[in-house]
Amino acid sequence: MSRDGLLAPVPEQVETTLVRALAVLRAVVATYAVVLNALRWRDFEHPVAGWVVVAGIVAWSVFATWAYDAPHRRGLPLLVADLLVTAVALLSTPYVLSDAMLARHASTMPSFWVMSAVLAWAVLRGWRGGVPAAVAVCLLDVSTRTELTGTTWGNIFLLLLASAIVGYSSVLIREATEARAEAERVAAALAERARLARAVHDGVLQVLTMVQRRGREAGGDAAELGRLAGEQEAALRALVQGDASGRDAGARPDGRVDLAERLGRLASATVTVSGPAEPVLLPSYAAHEVVAVVKACLDNVATHVGPDAPAWVLLEDLGEQVVVSVRDEGDGIAEGRLEQARADGRLGVAESIRGRMADLGGSATLTSAPGQGSEWELSLTPASLTALGPSLTAASLTDGGTHSK
Repeated sequence: MSRDGLLAPVPEQVETTLVRALAVLRAVVATYAVVLNALRWRDFEHPVAGWVVVAGIVAWSVFATWAYDAPHRRGLPLLVADLLVTAVALLSTPYVLSDAMLARHASTMPSFWVMSAVLAWAVLRGWRGGVPAAVAVCLLDVSTRTELTGTTWGNIFLLLLASAIVGYSSVLIREATEARAEAERVAAALAERARLARAVHDGVLQVLTMVQRRGREAGGDAAELGRLAGEQEAALRALVQGDASGRDAGARPDGRVDLAERLGRLASATVTVSGPAEPVLLPSYAAHEVVAVVKACLDNVATHVGPDAPAWVLLEDLGEQVVVSVRDEGDGIAEGRLEQARADGRLGVAESIRGRMADLGGSATLTSAPGQGSEWELSLTPASLTALGPSLTAASLTDGGTHSK
């Protein structure tokens, strides 16, 4: 859990689990260092200094366990400090131990405790951080020796191996956990999609079908109402009957579609659509949402300016950004009108336009003044789009399709 009591991000949860396991190891090797030095302190050249080093090992172990437990403290300063304390403990060995102890290749003052700092680097920075930290500790260890034996080389090899394995494993665990979390999110979104599809099929689609049939039978103005209901029923049914993966049947193998082609379908006697000659490729779910936003803008033109009022849609591919402009020549929107509409519970602009673009990580900017028409500028960055397609598609099932300002 995070400090705010909310579920922490996946990498943070993994780090916390690994760091707490490391805390147990740190306590074990610190205890070993205390016991080892307690059994041999009488052979020290400087016993008082030895006990100071031992006390420092214990104190730092307690502090590090507390410090690493909070995600916001697991930065480079703490890692560097951990390595520096380990270095001081190691470099104290030639001063504390007697010449006889050094000659017989006795263990350094911190002994196996040095692995705590190395593995902290490996856990938090992967093998790219763990291996260099291990190399630094090994060089310090070698500097305290009067001669190198097979035991020394064996310890160096094991420390390097442990830093590489733990670092690489921590990276793999993060990636696997993130992949599993993403799969669970997609599964939950698809389950919600199926639930909403059943609700829509049992309610909205049946009502729209009935309105279409009754309107056609009644004729006159009711026939036009029936025709509109039929269009909405067909569009909604196509959305509901999409395959279980949420994949667009017209999408390319990589899941992208041509936004220019999709917007071109909105052209009519009153709507002019312009765009680049080259395809503007976006993930299917993103293109679906952008088209839905443009439809909401055009619906507002038809509702508030007039059913025969002209409107212009312009698509621009600026490389790092895709921009869609929707312009009309109506009376414009008076200042404060949108805020009043939101206060009255009419959320067409807030949800169908700005809300949808915000979900894509984009923006919707309105330029309007009384008597000068209105222009929506919809912009998004393709590179920032994430794999939220199923979630967005499921959410779009709850959209009524046509909204007013």
